Amino acid sequence: MKTGKRYAELVKLVDRSTLYDPTEAAKLVVETGKAKFDETVELHVKLGVDSRHADQQVRGAVVLPHGTGRTKTVLVLAKGPKADEAKAAGAEFVGDDDMIAKIEKENWFDFDVIIATPDMMGKLGKLGKVLGPKGLMPNPKAGTVTMDVTKAVNEVKAGKIEYRLDKSNIIHCPVGKVSFGAEKIEENVKTLMEAIIKAKPAAAKGQYIKSCSIATTMGPGIKVNSTKFA
Repeated sequence: MKTGKRYAELVKLVDRSTLYDPTEAAKLVVETGKAKFDETVELHVKLGVDSRHADQQVRGAVVLPHGTGRTKTVLVLAKGPKADEAKAAGAEFVGDDDMIAKIEKENWFDFDVIIATPDMMGKLGKLGKVLGPKGLMPNPKAGTVTMDVTKAVNEVKAGKIEYRLDKSNIIHCPVGKVSFGAEKIEENVKTLMEAIIKAKPAAAKGQYIKSCSIATTMGPGIKVNSTKFA
């Protein structure tokens, strides 16, 4: 199979037993991004916490200095002047009860992020089972429940990403495109890693960063020496 052969060639470039310095890892991830499209580069971080416990959750948001290479579509749930503010800031969709009803009745999801003013959260709560699993429920920690809708929209447009643990205690996040080049990818990775380290819960015991790797959409994983970010 053609893909198998290509992947096998890329695997030869990566030493699985090596923990690469962040600079080397960024260079290598660009070298392995050989698909016919501009591959996304993802960071995968396994943490020494237990996501089943509320006091060991790791979640937050950070603006990547070079963005993700993808413009996000924003839905703002707000009323009156705050709705006008959201439109002026460049949100693609703005509304209140009408937008909530559209999601509920039409199963509408033509957006990447929801930003809501606090007064809208009571009504949005009934959609928790639909929005939660998709990672779309607004959250104060992520800065998506706020009265400052202008700042929130601007940050999302500038490359703000949300990071959160999955059930395997791993954080997966996009950190750019292969076309960014090694330097910009490294700076994005460093910014995200510093945010994750800063978000360490007080209840976390033992080794916090268990492993850290970066990979392109179609490429092999490259292990990164996480002690370089501490």
